[in-house]
Amino acid sequence: MPHPPSARPLADFAVLVSPADNVAVAKQALAGGEQVVLADGEFVTLRGPVEPGHRFALRAIPTGDFVLQYGQPIGTSRGISKGDPVLPANMDNAVPLVRELPASLHNPAPVLVPKALRATCRGFVRPDGRVGTRNFVLIVPTSMCASHEALQIATLAEFTRYRREAFPNVDGVVALPHNKGCGCSDGSNLELMLRTLANYADHPNVGAVLFMDLGCEKTNLTLLERFLKRRGGLSTDKPVAWLGIQEVGGTQAAIERGLQLVDDMLALANRATRSVVSVEHLTLGVKCGGSDGFSGLSANPALGHAADLLIQNGGTVLITEIPEFCGGEHLFAARAKDLATAQQVFEYVDWYKTYAAKFGTRLDDNPSPGNVKGGLLNITIKSLGAMAKAGTTRVEGCTPYAQPPASRGLHLMQGPGYDQESTPGLVGAGAQVVVFTTGRGTTIGNAIAPVIKLASNTPVFERLRQDLDLDAGTIITGKESITEVGARVFEHVCRVASGDVLARAEQHKHREFQFWAEQSVSL
Repeated sequence: MPHPPSARPLADFAVLVSPADNVAVAKQALAGGEQVVLADGEFVTLRGPVEPGHRFALRAIPTGDFVLQYGQPIGTSRGISKGDPVLPANMDNAVPLVRELPASLHNPAPVLVPKALRATCRGFVRPDGRVGTRNFVLIVPTSMCASHEALQIATLAEFTRYRREAFPNVDGVVALPHNKGCGCSDGSNLELMLRTLANYADHPNVGAVLFMDLGCEKTNLTLLERFLKRRGGLSTDKPVAWLGIQEVGGTQAAIERGLQLVDDMLALANRATRSVVSVEHLTLGVKCGGSDGFSGLSANPALGHAADLLIQNGGTVLITEIPEFCGGEHLFAARAKDLATAQQVFEYVDWYKTYAAKFGTRLDDNPSPGNVKGGLLNITIKSLGAMAKAGTTRVEGCTPYAQPPASRGLHLMQGPGYDQESTPGLVGAGAQVVVFTTGRGTTIGNAIAPVIKLASNTPVFERLRQDLDLDAGTIITGKESITEVGARVFEHVCRVASGDVLARAEQHKHREFQFWAEQSVSL
């Protein structure tokens, strides 16, 4: 049947993600009555308005049939006619739970770029061989009882002590104020807190450390020192000092003493210098927040391509946000190096479901109001797009929250979807740089690692240009391909890692830090 003269090609204003899909994603707001020409010459008349990032049916989807995007079920039709906007009113969130994998599952290792040809960056090579992308003096309070003083010391030091021209090899003085410690249970909660704080102190982005306590709290310096000894101390001989607030006479005395200690640490940390190293020494954390319906079509797959490039150059990639694997975990597990690793992926997801249920929460509750408004109507749609951040290479393993992985390559880190806890977890697990995709606009940073923002659409990039680093909306408009933007992201990661440019979050001194309490639920 010939299409009406007023009809326009689908690609002009919508994205068909997979040829198997029965819905398309609108690039811009579409009015009811708009007519769309499909590749086979058929046309679709929209039966209602469709917002950017939302979907409309390319053909009738009978009640009980699956709605398909990414070639995967994203929900079940309640009765959808050709041209209908797809909304909760006509799509149920039910999707099949797929867990069957062959016993012989094996994915080949990625083909690596020869060492002599690998990309490089300029970093701080530490005595143990790890490489920092930044060189901070870090102040670590062992509890909330010492967090105020720690933050005061860091803030005053940067205003009155630290000057870039005097300490050109130091990136600043930062603290890790938090609301944990002291009145906490033993077990995994306490272990996780000590591990996270210790891994930040031990991080290659840190050149010197001041540990602080109040003095009478449960999580005091003695406990932390004992924990550090049990794990073999810090990996390098970086300058370390200890300060007790009660011991030196209270808040003001602790601040004054802390500033004196920072004076010494700035001079010592400044002795480190950057040198050219292979990017195989980089661990990249991949994150998303404030996502929209375009995130899984542009920013996330572009970041996934950059992740593939880093792994091909011998580097490491960490992905987390376990709630955002729900409904698509079988696809990620199928990429595992072997069946045991695939089963561990399922175990991580199932553990999180149990954890969430203990607090009366389901993973289906994950999409925020902003996510839904932007087109992510349920957790499956969000998950299928979110996993694209991890690229296409095989999964080497899984690692607990804020715990460095056992090998290079792609790893899944246990952790929540909450940005202010999952981002610090990636850094605690060794990430020296994080790339954070966003469709609505998120400004979060990290205390010791640069967080690069990649926008999924050009309008939000233009509106928040001072907070977002890169635009992947050019994929939606057709100006660039996923691989072109991914290569641009990879290049920018190398430049930020080298200190040639600062991430926007760094420029605004976004130094968020909080860690995840597992509520004593063990894996």
